[in-house]
Amino acid sequence: TFRSINSIINSLKFNESDLKKIKIKIYIIDHDSKKEDLEKIENNLKKSNIEFEIQNLDLEKFSQIKTLKKDNPTIEKNMKSTMASIRASFDLAKRKSSDLVYFVEDDYIHKKESIFEMVSAYEKISSEQNKELFICPVDYPYLYKKLDNSQILIGNKYHWRTVNESLLTFLTSKDLINKYWDELILMAEHEHSPFETPLHKIYEKELCLSPIPSLAIHCTNVNSIFGLSPNINWKKLWEE
Repeated sequence: TFRSINSIINSLKFNESDLKKIKIKIYIIDHDSKKEDLEKIENNLKKSNIEFEIQNLDLEKFSQIKTLKKDNPTIEKNMKSTMASIRASFDLAKRKSSDLVYFVEDDYIHKKESIFEMVSAYEKISSEQNKELFICPVDYPYLYKKLDNSQILIGNKYHWRTVNESLLTFLTSKDLINKYWDELILMAEHEHSPFETPLHKIYEKELCLSPIPSLAIHCTNVNSIFGLSPNINWKKLWEE
């Protein structure tokens, strides 16, 4: 989590003069972190001079969330807190955002050029296609497990491919959040299998783009289909 946040700070400092034209604020939804961990996160954000806000997740406010029965109370409780965090993030985006929103889970490490490339690609491709987009920062290995057709587009310094699946880390617009509010909330309140099913149904109607090569790595099991992206020096990125 610390490295994920640090990588976002580093990415916001990259091409800072261009990003200064954009009003940026970081919101952190926290669930039961230790006091010293929160203080460490807060201190790092203060040193960055990026506007931020940390909000505590109160699970008692999310009684409407329905998880799938797994006969394991710990897993079910963890899933409920995850879904509550997603719901709180969507609520924040709807109330606070005026343009683009980047939803980030706590186990993604970004390249320094990630956010500038994502914003630049969004601006360029959205203008060319005359439509709002979903942009994912990760070239997931599972995207190569089957022969799906992809359209290839050019961003700032990366190529982007159309995909019809992603996890819950993505950038999109306030307009698309409003347009698909019911579907997004459905995903946050009723657990599906696979979890992101409502999001993937949205991608049947909207463009979702993934970078080649990856702009971030998802720190999960290296043997998982959701694991480390191909052709990335993940150890170098982790250490940076």
